[in-house]
Amino acid sequence: MSTDAADSQTTATGAASAVAALNRRFLLDYPHEAARRLEAMPVADAAELLATQPPHAAVRAWQALAADVARAVLEHVPDALAQRLLSDAEPAASAAVLAQLDQAARAVRLAALDPQVAQELRELLAYPEDSAGRLMDPQVSPLRAQLSVAEALARLRTIKRRGLRELFVVDDAGRLTGRVEIQDLAVAGEALPLREITRGLIAAVRDLDLREDVVAALQQQPITELPVVTSEGRFVGVIRQAALVSAVAQEASLDIQTMVGASRDERALSGPLFAVRKRLPWLQINLLTAFLAAAVVGLFESTIAKFTALAVLLPVVAGQSGNAGAQALAVTMRGLFLREISLRHWPRMVWKEASIGFVNGIAVAATTAVGVWVWSGSVGLVLVISSAMVIAMVIAGVAGAAVPIVLRRFGQDPAQSLLDRAHHRHRRRRLLFVPRHSDAARRHARLKRRGAGGVRRSRLRARRRCGPAPRPADASAGTQAALG
Repeated sequence: MSTDAADSQTTATGAASAVAALNRRFLLDYPHEAARRLEAMPVADAAELLATQPPHAAVRAWQALAADVARAVLEHVPDALAQRLLSDAEPAASAAVLAQLDQAARAVRLAALDPQVAQELRELLAYPEDSAGRLMDPQVSPLRAQLSVAEALARLRTIKRRGLRELFVVDDAGRLTGRVEIQDLAVAGEALPLREITRGLIAAVRDLDLREDVVAALQQQPITELPVVTSEGRFVGVIRQAALVSAVAQEASLDIQTMVGASRDERALSGPLFAVRKRLPWLQINLLTAFLAAAVVGLFESTIAKFTALAVLLPVVAGQSGNAGAQALAVTMRGLFLREISLRHWPRMVWKEASIGFVNGIAVAATTAVGVWVWSGSVGLVLVISSAMVIAMVIAGVAGAAVPIVLRRFGQDPAQSLLDRAHHRHRRRRLLFVPRHSDAARRHARLKRRGAGGVRRSRLRARRRCGPAPRPADASAGTQAALG
């Protein structure tokens, strides 16, 4: 009996060793397939399985997990293994997992790591103040394209996130490939693959794109959730509707500041010295333009000396024409900002503002004429001031419409300083980033429409060029059974 028990124990030990070896081989050779299997398991079981494996094998599968699952697994494994996972995994994957933690838990995890590794992860987690990364919600979990509808619904129940209107789909490498509407997911058959109901991306931005790029994406497309990706196309979060609206409001307020020469960086409680440094250059420029205006008035000094009433009424004409020019400027800048007009609309805009200036000038000149007649009783003075009012308001309207369009024509944004605009042009090239993986999805759909024959011919051509493709499901049947 003792011999039989020893043989049974030896057999069991050998079987356990074989299963462990199969699991290790599966984790090393097929990390993405292993990650899908681990995501379908209870978190405690997945953590226990990884804890029994060598760290280098556990890292391969752990960094391929969805960020929320990887976070949960990290909390269940021993601290030594958790440190090893965060240190040895790809920095982007570790940063995505740490972003799922609250500030205190994140600080504890980083403090336990090697200082150099911790500093690298802190840099990845710290986004610039006005970037898309600061606006996004990083605790949004994407779905894998390989999942079925039933598996996707089970993942949603595990995540327990409310307020979701659409879900985002990624490939095995975590790269964003499409989106799924909640309604489509709810009415689809449970066995249907998720890729069959995946829609193309409307827009996406990179995590380091400027806030103004986010606003531009919102203005170009009617979206409520804007996905954010890294430079490699990995999904890292979503900018919610509230954040989008806040970004639009902040951009609008900054444009108001820059229109009057205040810096975009200045806030209501900024220090006096900071405000002086930002405002003083523009005040000096305005002083120069004031001297130019004074020089023009000086050309008529002798006339004004003879008719002192002109000096009294000159601010009236200047003030009204300035208001008219500011109105034209504001409307034109808003049209350019909202893409309601473009450079080819300049004749129409200039004619419109000239017409408005002429009609408003006549109306204001009539009121002014009554006041001047009552004050001076001079018909000549009434005619001079009235004509000056009409001409000045027409010129002001034309200038208010033409100046922003001319600046835009020469590559300058009238709502920003030259330095801000130069930086904007550099960043603008990355606006509305849509991963190229959606192109692959469209090619796959075209092949499907051609029928099975077209698909088989395409696969045959691929095999001739590259050789037979590996088949994880067949090559690793035993290891999948071990994980299952």
